[in-house]
Amino acid sequence: MPLYLVFTPIGNLEDITLRALRVLKEADIIAAEDTRHTRKLLEHYQIQRPLISLHEHNETARIQGLLARLTSGESIALVSDAGAPTISDPGYQLVRAAIQAGFQPIPIPGPSAFLAALTASGLPTDRFLFLGFPPRKRKARRELLVSLQKEPGVLIFYESPRRVPAFLTDILEVFGANRMVVIARELTKLHESFWRGPVEEAVHAFAEPPRGEIVVLIEGATETSLQQIAPAVEQVLAGLLAGGMSVSETARLIADITGLPRRELYQRALQLENPSP
Repeated sequence: MPLYLVFTPIGNLEDITLRALRVLKEADIIAAEDTRHTRKLLEHYQIQRPLISLHEHNETARIQGLLARLTSGESIALVSDAGAPTISDPGYQLVRAAIQAGFQPIPIPGPSAFLAALTASGLPTDRFLFLGFPPRKRKARRELLVSLQKEPGVLIFYESPRRVPAFLTDILEVFGANRMVVIARELTKLHESFWRGPVEEAVHAFAEPPRGEIVVLIEGATETSLQQIAPAVEQVLAGLLAGGMSVSETARLIADITGLPRRELYQRALQLENPSP
């Protein structure tokens, strides 16, 4: 029997498809990231089906039991707390295991926070790169941003509200002051809002952590924005050195990512590590 991947509302409970409701009503069991959260959705639509938890801490242990259910002829609906299963949410391991066992998972499309944010952002939609949550540690986060400096597509991230100020500061220092960003907050909910402007202004606007679920969109690189990178590269050099990376490792990493001459980067990194008295 099928493994259904059911998209669920990201806020407004009315944002669910008729097909999703039918599948949830007919499934033999619903595997949910948080059964308490999913039960509210089911109660709203008067759906009574067995629930089992499947989250990041128990997914591996649950897989064999769920595969056995599929083999015995039961159907399973996989849901996360909001949006698409496996997208910054549990379910990837189960999907892979099901495919390897000969089952073809069936997607039941619906709400998606990053697509909703992109369509209403006002940024180009012909090319984009969804990157989920950025690394929590500053060094890894900056290294990721540096690697994306020349990406022409819109960059889309989810981020914890309390880390938004630090993330915006990193974007400013790596991409320069004028790169446009959009902060989408509480999508489809009562206090939904969009903030649009240069990242330098965003740093001031979000000096204090915002509330709610956050999607951060960053304008893709243009010829003009690439010309503004040089000062930011130096800041990244200093940051990597301060984080404990050696001069040679720092120069090699930045050269590989940006295409700038490694020798020049090495000399500047050396100067930053050993400033003249």
